[in-house]
Amino acid sequence: MSLTASWQFWALVAAVFAALTAIFAKVGIAEIDSDLATFIRTCVIIVVLGAILTVSGKWRHPSSIPFKTWLFLGLSGLATGASWLAYFRALKLGDAARVAPLDKLSIVLVAIFGVIFLGEHLSALNWLGVTLIGTGAILLAVF
Repeated sequence: MSLTASWQFWALVAAVFAALTAIFAKVGIAEIDSDLATFIRTCVIIVVLGAILTVSGKWRHPSSIPFKTWLFLGLSGLATGASWLAYFRALKLGDAARVAPLDKLSIVLVAIFGVIFLGEHLSALNWLGVTLIGTGAILLAVF
């Protein structure tokens, strides 16, 4: 299996870009409202993803997409929007090095929600890791 076919590779790439997101956003929101900044960021994402879908030929007719997919991607989009609005507001008010770790408590919540709602299973060692992540995020953000 090639490196780019592993979920671990793409998860690390996502982490690098998430870190850059916080740094770039902190600089970008310095002179404008955080909600406007979120809107501008969203427009950039729409244009870039539209170009990627066009170049790669991955567009699909909307009617070929199942209702359940529309529903849950719609809910995911609403949750993403709420998360971004809150994240940018937090960046506007606080230090990126303290906001980002607290935002990463989402890792702890994903573990809990994954077990409760998706029936996923985590080992004792996995739960220890989740606990350490949560503790570390709080230590970075609060102290």
